[in-house]
Amino acid sequence: MFGISAPQMSVRAAVPWYVRWLTLIALALVILFLSRATYDFGKKFAGFDQSEADQEVQRLAATNARMQQELAQMRAEFAQSERQLQMERATYADLVKQMKTLTEENAGLKEDLAFFQTLMPSGGKEGGVAVNRFLVQNDALPGEYRYRLLLTQTGQRSKDFQGSLQFVVNLQQGDKKVVLTLPAEGEADKAVKLNFRFYQRVEGTFRVAAGAVVKSMQVRVFENGSKEPKLTQAVNAS
Repeated sequence: MFGISAPQMSVRAAVPWYVRWLTLIALALVILFLSRATYDFGKKFAGFDQSEADQEVQRLAATNARMQQELAQMRAEFAQSERQLQMERATYADLVKQMKTLTEENAGLKEDLAFFQTLMPSGGKEGGVAVNRFLVQNDALPGEYRYRLLLTQTGQRSKDFQGSLQFVVNLQQGDKKVVLTLPAEGEADKAVKLNFRFYQRVEGTFRVAAGAVVKSMQVRVFENGSKEPKLTQAVNAS
């Protein structure tokens, strides 16, 4: 159509297809760059920087590694200190044990010295009887007690000492105090017989009622032909 009413027409130069694609790719890259820049600007504007965050992560990792190393070193030092403390405790326990043993040996030597002194003859002194190492202990069985003592004859020993022993046991049974005589009245034939010139060891056991506790024990030494004890001595139970 020609004339004023005819439609408008424009003529453009033909653009190759690869130019169009390159233009689109370049435009897409520009958009991505702008988006990335906008994102980074937004993070910085909000107070977050990736490089600073990476540096902080590295710093924290280094600090954590240093603290782990210090912790391992402290654990090693603590283990060494604990081993040393155990060794010192073991040494202290050995020293206490040795001291206790030496104390017991010293006490035993003193008793032996006193014992041998009693055996030494002493002229002019009338002979007598002495009780040494008198002990009363709870035995392994419940209600069973064991006693032991050493009798010596002092002074001049012109003859053997002959006699017997009687024990008086003080018990605590509940709220009551009970006195037990060994041997009991009428059982004189069960008494411990004595016949010695220098010394005689006496040892035995006795039982008490269930729940009774021995507080102390007294030994009475009788000489044959006498109804009164020649010697009495008491000891607490252990």
